[in-house]
Amino acid sequence: MTDDGGTTDHYFTARPSSPDERREIPATLAGIGVAVETAPGIFSSSRIDLGTSVLLRTVPPPPAGNLLDLGCGWGPIALTMALLQPRARVWAVDVNERALDLVRRNAERVGRIAPAGEVTAATPDEVPANLTFDAIWSNPPVRIGKDALHGLLARWLPRLSPGADAHLVVQRNLGADSLARWLAEQRDDAGREWGEVARVASAKGFRVLRVRRA
Repeated sequence: MTDDGGTTDHYFTARPSSPDERREIPATLAGIGVAVETAPGIFSSSRIDLGTSVLLRTVPPPPAGNLLDLGCGWGPIALTMALLQPRARVWAVDVNERALDLVRRNAERVGRIAPAGEVTAATPDEVPANLTFDAIWSNPPVRIGKDALHGLLARWLPRLSPGADAHLVVQRNLGADSLARWLAEQRDDAGREWGEVARVASAKGFRVLRVRRA
């Protein structure tokens, strides 16, 4: 099942088996109206999903530097980051190759309308291993299962720059509070906490968690 009730292959697979039928939908990103391109087989292909909307209403504008949208889909978070911070390089990361193609195409659309930072759509293994991030925003794929989700976050959250924030939006009834507790318990290879964990917003059944790197 997709988030919007349709039946399709999982949007967290590399190559969706559903037909690649492109279409345009209207979206408002950073207060700017734009027609974006979507397709079946990606997360929330028909609209900006509610959790992402809650996240984008909550987070402060991102800093300049390297920014990460983890699990980017067609790009609402990455494109918003780029519009809010034209001096940033936004890494839009996903395993879904169709989603990455859509992000690239949508970044071109947005760039024709307003100044925006550089958006680089990449698979996880295409991101330089020594790169750190000045902000991470994510609506993480909780439906991949707890162990896989923990592994995903363990790969990326320790790569926050000192003093940087990660903001994650998670549905309350899908384990937001237990995830917050787990995040607070984690340590990097040097034995340091990933960061201070706080719940900074709660709306529409979603929690927004902040991890602030010491």
